[in-house]
Amino acid sequence: MAIDTPLITNNHSNLEDEKQLGFVKDFGVESKKLWKLAGPAIFTAICQYSLGALTQTFAGLVGEIELAAVSVENSVIAGLAFGVMLGMGSALETLCGQAYGAGQIRMLGVYMQRSWVILLTTALVLVPIYVWSPPILELIGETVEISEAAGKFALWMLPQLFAYALNFPIQKFLQAQRKVLVITYISVAVLVIHTFFSWLLILHLGWGLVGAAITLNTSWWIVVLGQLAYIFYTKSDGAWAGFSWLAFADLWGFVKLSLASAVMLCLEFWYLMILVVITGRLPNPIVPVDAISICMNIQGWDAMIALGFNAAISVRVSNELGAGKARTAKFAVLVVSITSVSIGVVCMAVVYATRDYFPYLFTTSVAVAEETTHLAILLGITVLLNSLQPVLSGVAVGAGWQSLVAYINIGCYYIVGLPAGILLGFTFGFGAEGIWSGMIGGIVLQTIILIVVTSITNWKKEAQEADSRVKKWGGGTISEE
Repeated sequence: MAIDTPLITNNHSNLEDEKQLGFVKDFGVESKKLWKLAGPAIFTAICQYSLGALTQTFAGLVGEIELAAVSVENSVIAGLAFGVMLGMGSALETLCGQAYGAGQIRMLGVYMQRSWVILLTTALVLVPIYVWSPPILELIGETVEISEAAGKFALWMLPQLFAYALNFPIQKFLQAQRKVLVITYISVAVLVIHTFFSWLLILHLGWGLVGAAITLNTSWWIVVLGQLAYIFYTKSDGAWAGFSWLAFADLWGFVKLSLASAVMLCLEFWYLMILVVITGRLPNPIVPVDAISICMNIQGWDAMIALGFNAAISVRVSNELGAGKARTAKFAVLVVSITSVSIGVVCMAVVYATRDYFPYLFTTSVAVAEETTHLAILLGITVLLNSLQPVLSGVAVGAGWQSLVAYINIGCYYIVGLPAGILLGFTFGFGAEGIWSGMIGGIVLQTIILIVVTSITNWKKEAQEADSRVKKWGGGTISEE
């Protein structure tokens, strides 16, 4: 017996080693698949976010009121439109991704056209918000000076609204087919053009906000037209078969899924943007509004990394569920979570290391820079939390859980986080730091709940539901043709 014990121990040890090696190998394979999607998606998201962020940066070099005008328009008016369009377009991540995984390629073009119809209609509904933005901004607490400047800029930015309506369905259509490099190449080219003409029109020629509006609108439309040219020319490997009357079939059912996606993502996207609005109600708001806006600018750039992982995991989960591979979908979630959090830790460290320097990239005001440095502690915490939370939302979109997550977001963000922020900021007098701290509490609660939901999910059942969803939304019709 004394001789057998070491053999049993060694066998057990060998089994453990084999399991560990197997996990590492599987992790590497899945990580490679993930980065093929996430790398270009992150770069694309950073490039497209940088269009507005660079415009804001150049405006800040013109003056404080120009910075406030572009910041508020970007955060509140365009931010609202961006959230709605991105959210409603995200219905395609579920439908296109699962249809592609199930082999129903031709249905992707029809889905995209349905989404165009819905989003262009939504854009028309949002036009009055742009037109009447000054009184709306004053109503929610912005000063008359900031509201008038932001309102004038919002009116000039109407073309961007309709570019959003076309862009997001196009991107989800291409992402579902893993054609992410196409979007990246176009976005990089547009960013280079945008940077030069922003400098030329805003600073060199002194056109100020007018120059900012011209360059930002033009850049977004070049993105849209470039992607459309690719789709129309290549037919996207059969996914684009031309315009079809099927785009108008069963629109109401498509609207319901689009609305669920919009509510879910809008509640997330607007949450931190509300910081700018609430801060505008503090005494002498221009300095804290500018400081918060700079922090949100940095956070927005960092969030593009998570948004890239969001897109990647949404594609991975929807494709694998559509193909009936439940275990692979589950493992993909684990890999992307570990990867994204690791990057979040690095980004948080970078924020803390540069907090005395990065504010001067956005402003020449010492008061604004000092306030921004003071807020950088909260910015670092937010950066870390936002490395995981959007990824879990991407899992939800890929699996089709939009309605469930919308309810979670309402509870965590708007019943817990926002009131806590208002209480700390105004009642207890902590100002911008208190507002932001309370809202971080909402993000923590939401992230914990999403981790629990993802952990207890029955992935085999999700794969069965994906199969049913593909058939319901026209997969059977296409195959019969």
